[in-house]
Amino acid sequence: MSAEFLDIMAKRRTIYELKNESPISDDRIQDILKHALLHVPSAFNSQTTRIVLLVKEEHIKLWQIVKHTIKAKVPAEAWPASKQRLSKFQAGYATILFYNDQVVVRAMQQKFANYADKFPGWAIETNGMHQYAIWTTLEAEGLGANLQHYNPLIDQEVQDTWGLSGDWRLQAQLVIGTPSGHAGDKVFSPVGERFKVYGV
Repeated sequence: MSAEFLDIMAKRRTIYELKNESPISDDRIQDILKHALLHVPSAFNSQTTRIVLLVKEEHIKLWQIVKHTIKAKVPAEAWPASKQRLSKFQAGYATILFYNDQVVVRAMQQKFANYADKFPGWAIETNGMHQYAIWTTLEAEGLGANLQHYNPLIDQEVQDTWGLSGDWRLQAQLVIGTPSGHAGDKVFSPVGERFKVYGV
């Protein structure tokens, strides 16, 4: 089983060319997200991560929000390239939004005052673990994915559109769909420069 897990880790890649299709059901996607929320660890079991799944028309709506937000920010001559890039994300099947709940972060800061300055960082760490666990699992199920970060530019409109709590702070957007292309070649920095072991 460990060899299989390592193989799945190696196969998880960023894929930008996605179809508006999924090889698994919406129910299966939801089950994977809920499983991660239950079993991905968090500091002091704080469980600060929140997840929103936008499928089909709701996914398309999100990327319309991103498009008009970015169009208003970039120079006119830069918009065609930005539009092309954003249309790739919109062409996918669904987007998973990852949030940190600031109410919980503040409560943990009050409860464990000696570590108050650590909880914002710990919330980001566990959010990243949720992103990785979900991304890797969905790719094992046949989906492709890429991770985007259009927060905080889109935060307020996304909050208003889907009636989300203002205490939820957006961290990332994972675009998923059936792959229609392949990941590019990956360049690896030498492991020897990034790893040390002592006592062996």
